[in-house]
Amino acid sequence: MTAEQSNSRSRSPSSVAQSFYTRWATLYDALARRAPGVGSVRTEAADALALAPGETVVEMGCGTGANLPYLAERVGPEGTVVGIDFSPGVLDVARERTREYPNVHLVRADATRPPVAPELEESPDAVLATFVSGMFDDPAAVVSSWADLVGPGGRLCLVDLAETTDRRWRPLNPVFRALVRVTAPPGSRTMRASPTRMLNRRLVAAHRALESRCRVTHQTTHALGFARVRAGVVE
Repeated sequence: MTAEQSNSRSRSPSSVAQSFYTRWATLYDALARRAPGVGSVRTEAADALALAPGETVVEMGCGTGANLPYLAERVGPEGTVVGIDFSPGVLDVARERTREYPNVHLVRADATRPPVAPELEESPDAVLATFVSGMFDDPAAVVSSWADLVGPGGRLCLVDLAETTDRRWRPLNPVFRALVRVTAPPGSRTMRASPTRMLNRRLVAAHRALESRCRVTHQTTHALGFARVRAGVVE
């Protein structure tokens, strides 16, 4: 057992994850910006929310803020973008990225309990979450709470990575499984269990929750079938 693994067992999972993502914020930012096809996925996710000038959109688990400029451009200077993440390191990167957008506000908080409603005069119009559904113990409950946050007529969009079901690219699934393991915080449940199996189970639960609460308006796959984009309007 490494010293890092030993220390991680004596700390809460949330604390371990915050430290992990803070430590690797620069690397995650490079992947978030430069991974093949990721720019088109972010564009499609922002478009899937059908944002209009003046609206308010919240990104849960905004990370280093790679999506925030896409959202800010769509709501315009009269709109509001709120990015929520629990890791101070990634928020520091996001803050630098969005300095030219005065309508972007960053909040250090847990996306499962976002302190958004008290900060806004009205409920947000939309919620975006990219590559975070697999981090939640109960993703269905989290997604349902986001639906409650935006209310009827509000929009939700989930973007997630999972094993591809495209026959042509299934031979790459072992590579994906290895990446899932090495990018999981040390000592997390994802590390101790079968990480990809747990990820797949959580993503299915999250997307089913979206489907149960929303009229689905958009669903596509990208990056050889590894990336899924699903959006809908809360009913």
